[in-house]
This record gives sequence, C-alpha cells and structure tokens, in this order.
Amino acid sequence: MHSKLGIRAGLAFACVCLFWGTTYLGIRMALEAFPPAVVVASRFVISGGLLIVFARVRGYKTPPAREFWRTAFFGFLILGLGNGSLAYSELLIPSGMASLFITISPFWLVGLESLMPGGEKLHAPTIAGMVVGFLGTALLVTSNSGGASGGFSLLAGFAITQFGVASWCSGSILQKRHPGKASPWMSLGIQQLAAGVAFVPIALLSPSQPIHWSARGVGAVLYLVVFGSWVGYTAYIYGLRRIPVAIFSTYSYVNCVVAVALGWLVYREPFGLKETVAMLIIFTGVGIVKWQTSKSKRDVLKSEGIRVSDGT
Repeated sequence: MHSKLGIRAGLAFACVCLFWGTTYLGIRMALEAFPPAVVVASRFVISGGLLIVFARVRGYKTPPAREFWRTAFFGFLILGLGNGSLAYSELLIPSGMASLFITISPFWLVGLESLMPGGEKLHAPTIAGMVVGFLGTALLVTSNSGGASGGFSLLAGFAITQFGVASWCSGSILQKRHPGKASPWMSLGIQQLAAGVAFVPIALLSPSQPIHWSARGVGAVLYLVVFGSWVGYTAYIYGLRRIPVAIFSTYSYVNCVVAVALGWLVYREPFGLKETVAMLIIFTGVGIVKWQTSKSKRDVLKSEGIRVSDGT
C-alpha cells in the first residue's frame, strides 16, 4: 500500500513536470489558429464546465453563493489573467522565453506576501536571491531572441508575463487566506469556468482577428484542456498533498527546461549560450529564495515547539 502511494505520487509529480511544461508549446500552436482570448475562453469553459459536472456526479455540492463568487474571483485572477497574459505574451516572444520569465514567480509571491498584513517580511538572503534572479532576467531581456521586432518585443513580452504572474500570485495568496469548504474538484471547476467565461466577451468584442481553423489548432486547444487543465491540475492537487513541498516545488524548473527544449525542437526558437547562462542565474536566484522561504517557515514552527524535518 505504501509503495503504491509512492508510485502514484511520483507519477503525479512527473505529470506536473511534463504536461505543464508542454502547455507553453500547446499555447503557441493554438495561437496559429485562434486569437489569445478565444484560446483562453474555449480552454477553460470546456475544462471548467466538465469538471463541475464531474464533481456533481461524484456527489460534491456547489458551495454557498458567497464562497462560489469568491472562488470564481480567485479563478479569474489566477487562471484568467495568469494564463491569459501568457497567451498574449506568446504573440511577441518565443514560448521557451515566456516560460523563463514566469520562473521568477516566487519573487512576486514573497514580495506580495511581505506587503500583506501579517505576511512574512523579506530578509537579507531572500533579497539577495531576488537580486541574483533579476540579474539573470536582465541578461535575458537584453538578449537577441525577441524575434523580428527585437528588443521591444522582449520587453513587451516580459511586461505582459509579469502582469500575469503578479495576478496569479495575488490570487494564490488571497485564496490561501480565505480557504473554502468545497471539494478541490468543485473549486477547481468553478475557477476554470470563471476564467473562461471572463474571456468570452473579450473574445467577442476584441478587434477582429481572423480564425484559421485547422486540425493542429483545434488539437492544441483540446490538448490544453485534457493535459494542461485536467491531468495537470489533478496531478498537482494529488502530488502537493503527498510530496514534501521542498521537493514538489522543483517542478517549475523542469517545466521551464521542457518548454525551452520543445520550443527549440518544434519551432527552432533561438536559445544560445547567453540565454543558457541567464537561465542558470535565474534558477540560482529562485533556488535561494525558495530555500530561504522554507527555512523561515521551519524556524517559525520550531519556535512554536512544532517538530519539523528538512523534507517538509
């Protein structure tokens, strides 16, 4: 039984590492056929709607109105603006580059948390890690991998991804501070459906952008629904509950490597020595911030007399 649990947790971790890493490429392929708002709306309306049906069939109840709308708002921030910004950024920058820009999300997380009432304040090692990561990002932004429009595309793409990351982290912090009583499946379905519905009017009212129907484009959207939204998030929920956070959080590094590798293999997205060095610098900065954050949490628990181990 214990070994089965370990195998299942390991498979969940592998699914998160692999499938969430492939979604960057999936979004780029979907954008060949559909505008960003259409991609986001169709993806999350389908996945969220079916998740809610699944939850109801399994006997999970819809939460009270107040919790329902709060959960929907979190979904708009985390999935709607978070993934929507990513889709728009990939109109300007390579998918692998977008994944690297999103890797610095822990900086936003600890920074925004420190501004919240009762939040963990920033310490010198954390700030040092953020400085290291930003140096890597600066090196990345000054690279020549921005495509035809060069540096402006990179800067614009970076700004769009950071808006999405800030929204994702803000929603995550608020959700953590206001936990609901609904099942994870019902909550996830509500969040995804809310994200999709929010982008329906954007898709309908935005300036006309031609849709080029193709099997590849439709297949990419369905891939995002099945493997990005259903399999990916299901594995995430399962793995997060059974794998130490210090280990599980490393999925973001693997996601980035997978995205960069697939972008180069499929689209020959440029990724040379300068980008590789920048990626390693960013990973180092993020690693320092994550290590310091975990250390601070352990210190707090120990000060309260709670026994902890290095793996939790």
